[in-house]
Amino acid sequence: MATVAVTDSILTSVKKLLGIAEDYEYFDPDVIIHINSVFSVLNQLGVGPDEGFSISDSSAVWSDFIGTDSRLNDVVSYMHIKVRRMFDPPQSTAVLESYKELEKEYEWRLNVAVDPAEEVS
Repeated sequence: MATVAVTDSILTSVKKLLGIAEDYEYFDPDVIIHINSVFSVLNQLGVGPDEGFSISDSSAVWSDFIGTDSRLNDVVSYMHIKVRRMFDPPQSTAVLESYKELEKEYEWRLNVAVDPAEEVS
């Protein structure tokens, strides 16, 4: 997977991970809808701003959503897999199941990152 920095555009980086050229804008409305759906899921997991988050173009960057919290780096991979499944679902059942398992793992890891268990003394 490509390296994505917190200063990178959310839309542009997701398009890159989907194999869509940055300057090809035909699918932007579709990709933005899916990105915003994933932001809703992340909000329900407790990740990101309390009031929610959405994008409307390529101006929003990852740090707008996750700040500089390196514990939330999995957000980019999670976003990629979720958007890929909605935008361009795999034809192979094995690949689809693999994506679903990765989604579950990222959801668990992100949930732990934002709501760590209290230490018992």
